[in-house]
Amino acid sequence: MTAFRLLLPLRKDDPQADLAALAVQLVAEALGSVELMGIVEVPEGTTLSVGALPAQQIRDQLMALATSYPGAAPRVKPCVRVSHSPWLTVLDELREDPVDLVLLPLDKSGSTVLGAPLDEVLSRIPCDVIIARGMVHRYDRVLLPVRGGPHIELMLRLAGALHRLTGEETTLLVVTAQESPPESLKRLLKKASFKSRVIYQTGDPVRVIKRLATDYHALILGATLPGRDRAGLGKVPSYVLDETPLPVFVVRSFRPGSAAIPEEAAPLQLNHVPSPLSERVDRWFATNSFHWTEFQDTAQLLRWKEQQKQRISLVLPALNEEATIGKVIRAIKGPLMEEHPLLDELIVMDSDSSDRTREVAASLGVPVYVHQQVLNQEVGSYTGKGEALWKSLYVTSGDIVAWVDTDIVNIHPRFVLGIVGPLLRWPRIEYVKGFYQRPVHVGGRILPTGGGRVTELLARPLINLLCPELSGMVQPLSGEYAGRRSALEKLPFFAGYGVETGLLLDLLEMSGLSAIAQCNLEMRTHRNQSLENLSRMSFAILQVFVSRLVRSGGNRQSEDRLRTMKTIRNDAVHFSLEEQEITERERPPMRTIPAYALRFPA
Repeated sequence: MTAFRLLLPLRKDDPQADLAALAVQLVAEALGSVELMGIVEVPEGTTLSVGALPAQQIRDQLMALATSYPGAAPRVKPCVRVSHSPWLTVLDELREDPVDLVLLPLDKSGSTVLGAPLDEVLSRIPCDVIIARGMVHRYDRVLLPVRGGPHIELMLRLAGALHRLTGEETTLLVVTAQESPPESLKRLLKKASFKSRVIYQTGDPVRVIKRLATDYHALILGATLPGRDRAGLGKVPSYVLDETPLPVFVVRSFRPGSAAIPEEAAPLQLNHVPSPLSERVDRWFATNSFHWTEFQDTAQLLRWKEQQKQRISLVLPALNEEATIGKVIRAIKGPLMEEHPLLDELIVMDSDSSDRTREVAASLGVPVYVHQQVLNQEVGSYTGKGEALWKSLYVTSGDIVAWVDTDIVNIHPRFVLGIVGPLLRWPRIEYVKGFYQRPVHVGGRILPTGGGRVTELLARPLINLLCPELSGMVQPLSGEYAGRRSALEKLPFFAGYGVETGLLLDLLEMSGLSAIAQCNLEMRTHRNQSLENLSRMSFAILQVFVSRLVRSGGNRQSEDRLRTMKTIRNDAVHFSLEEQEITERERPPMRTIPAYALRFPA
């Protein structure tokens, strides 16, 4: 049986705590889940990417709300959407990922919800819906007029949730023309599983409710759809909304094919034209870009880790990093393994260093592997960082595998927290890249920006030209990233400098943009590469792009011409050319390697 799911869209100024508390109680008896959707509205004509900071702020608020319900924490899931039209965004969400119930706050105007007319919202949402106006901290006098009809079970569910929230009773009002209500109504009232009392009145229902309403602090009313009254609600809800300041809940149950969902209305909004690519990228940037401080609470990360039942492996790839690797290990191992057991495994994947890199790591109690010796009999060995990363999947055991470079001078636990945090919080995310400011050394001085030259001069222009879906990636070539083993083992790995580019392109094709995220790690200081090395790196990255173009239908005959590069030599006397072979060899998905399949059965 599918678990009961409730969607609660919230904006910054909505009564978030009150609505979230009610939502938790609405799903309590069904052991369901609450999807807290933070909505950031961006004016038309403005790029959605400007919503990145407001998205972070409302995400922080919703995460704090989610963790304020310890017993319900696994069932309260925050997410953020950035949109020009919140109403259409919610409809899109319901079309793509249906839920059982939507709880919505009425706008301050009193006549719209998410900026859309109230009758449109009630008539077009394809599930049960509750509209709330005037949320207050405590409802000690709630009136629920009972007449039967299609909404009564949802109204009783709401009344039960309010009772669990406040401990107060609900008055069930039965207005009948007879001295005794029918047996069917009596049986219905017995369904009330909360503290209540029943009062009976005779006469015109509208007049009775109007007369009694002023004695109560909140009303639960069913929407009468379709209709011609204000917002198509029926006389009583229209009167309460227009003529009284009372908190009110308007309830509408969904019945597929019923007249409550006008056939001519639904296709107009539910099948609207998808957003253009640029808008989709802007929306991704605003909602899938995080800041490491969102995940600095290590205790909270441990709770999420336990809920997901995930093991985390951290791999430190290294080649002649004797000067920095000890500091890197100490900065991570102490806080994230010894003080807080966030990491289950920490290894160094060495590429046959000629200095004391391996000795330093081993002296600090960290297992060291030489990638040239791993799986050597089965698949041989190539040189390159990508080869080390690919083979590290075999020697590690975590459900989440993270990689952090070992040349970082300003190492800090944030380089790990920021890339594993989103994976622990949102199961839908499969891969997280770090990004940061990168200072550069020029003439003996350190300039605060200017690093990442290959990124800005080559990778980002190529991505914008050939794969614009990834154009929101701040630093596609960064060396700090993490992914789920279940995704990584299905991806090919380029053996050299092209590994980061290849992983992004292939993951996008396999899982889509929404599975990728990025996290701001603030500042990264490291050893800058020589221009000659950057040139070789650029050529390897170009090979990756070309190989993917070829795979998608390009000219295979051109492949051989792409393996050599002429570099410029200047020895202070004369210039010369030197031809080098730079071949980005590609490893198949690790899942296809028999030794790996034996170690990690599917």
